[in-house]
This record gives sequence, structure tokens and C-alpha cells, in this order.
Amino acid sequence: SNPCLPLPVLQAAHCQMIKDLSACLLGQSLRVDCRYENKTSNPLTYEFSITKDNRKHVIHSTISVSENVYRSRANVTMHKNLVCLYLQSFTTSDEGVYMCELRATNDYTVNQIKNITVIKDKLEKCAGFSLLIQNTSWLLLLLLSLPLLQAVDFVSL
Repeated sequence: SNPCLPLPVLQAAHCQMIKDLSACLLGQSLRVDCRYENKTSNPLTYEFSITKDNRKHVIHSTISVSENVYRSRANVTMHKNLVCLYLQSFTTSDEGVYMCELRATNDYTVNQIKNITVIKDKLEKCAGFSLLIQNTSWLLLLLLSLPLLQAVDFVSL
């Protein structure tokens, strides 16, 4: 909701906006997807945290130090326009308000934060291999077209 503030310097305002934060269950793990719109090629830093009992706990971060209790269970993958948190052995004690914070180096846009309330019983299962397929769609197309190519070769013989 914050408009990008133009910088006083003659330079386009960078606006690294988090577009969407969603959570789902992947087996026994919680997956939190933090989607953003990439407006800069500057390196991106992130922080995933949880607020429960009015206290903020850092789960995984390149901005600050994460808490031991989470560090061993959490890992993060970065894709184009998506930062993904995986928290293993997710239980009801991990319920709370999850926060994704993104910062791009030398980016003066403020408030790159989005929250989502995570309750185990209300979580849906993660959609199959959507992420995998996104990254390997060309491979999939190739595999699907193989029988076709073989058929064509056969005809040309």
C-alpha cells in the first residue's frame, strides 16, 4: 500500500514489493512462499520470523541471527521472484504470525514486510510439483514430445 517514494537523486525509485505471502503443508514440513516483484538486480536479503506470545523469533535470516531452536529445522530456497521457507517437523507449537521481510542492497524502499497467520488445522497441502514444473517445464515438454518425435522418425523411414 506504500507508494514508492522517488529518491531525491535523479534515479528511478526502486520498489521491491512483496506481492504475496502464502503457507501450505508439505508432508511434515511447513512451506511459506514469499513472492515479490523484482525491480532491481541488487542482492536480496531476507528474514523469516514468527511472532507468538507477543515475542518475535527469527527462524531463518540473512539480515540477523536466527534462533537455535529453529535454525536446525529451517532452510530457505530462492527462486526468481520467490523466497521459500521450509520448516521441518511442523507442529501446533509452531503456530503463529509468520513474517517475511525482504531487503535489496542499496534499496531505500521501506516496509518490505508481509505477515500471515499460520494455524495447522487451517493449512492446505502444497500443490504438487508446481514449483518443480515451473523450473522444468521445457524438460517436461521435451519428454512429452519424445513419443511424437519418434513417431515422426518412424514415418520418415
